[in-house]
Amino acid sequence: MTDTLDQMLTRAFEEARGLYKERGFQRRVGFGRKPALVNVDLANAWTRPGNPFTCENIDNQIIPGVQQLLAACRRNNHPVVHVTTCYQVADREDPHTDMGLWHCKIPVEAVPENRPELWAIDSRIEPIDGEQLLVKKRASAFHGTYLAGFLRAAGVDTILVTGVTASACVRETICDGLAEGFRTIAVEECIGDRIPGAVAWNLFDIDAKFGDVEKVERCVSYLDEVGSKVAAA
Repeated sequence: MTDTLDQMLTRAFEEARGLYKERGFQRRVGFGRKPALVNVDLANAWTRPGNPFTCENIDNQIIPGVQQLLAACRRNNHPVVHVTTCYQVADREDPHTDMGLWHCKIPVEAVPENRPELWAIDSRIEPIDGEQLLVKKRASAFHGTYLAGFLRAAGVDTILVTGVTASACVRETICDGLAEGFRTIAVEECIGDRIPGAVAWNLFDIDAKFGDVEKVERCVSYLDEVGSKVAAA
């Protein structure tokens, strides 16, 4: 099924690219002068097996790609923000829950604050001293958080976004990132989901409307290029 779906999407994208190009979509926002890496929900409840939120292609693709990006950020002193999600009141019957109404759609009660082993960032890409750990309550890493203010204070103009899921938290973060005035870059190999076709479709649509989809190799080169310019200044 997955192979057939991929083939169908490839044909659909080929046709859509022509339509979008004709109508002026798929422009490039480009890389800026100061980047930050924003890893969205790469916590154990999403990266390890056996959870409601478990995603595909974590071990063989997403984690190795993020490790490359982290190494480039760390050797060049670029800001890194690790984003996760958890809730102080995970009782669906409590009218004062910080889950809002999201629990009416998906099982967000599966990541209560008193189970840190679930919402902790995956140990293979865990934060080091000086990196931000940001807890969000909604899909976007910007919604109701200090992320935009932190990035602006650091002089950041470009965000490289990784994580899960392409169809929800990553997409919402990218859309809000552009709305907040940041050049948004989706790192292709470092974005995942649970449903066949979700990554391909969302990355195609993001690239047409909200940010540039770039390969991890290109992003690592960019991080090093910017870092070398700063070091030489």
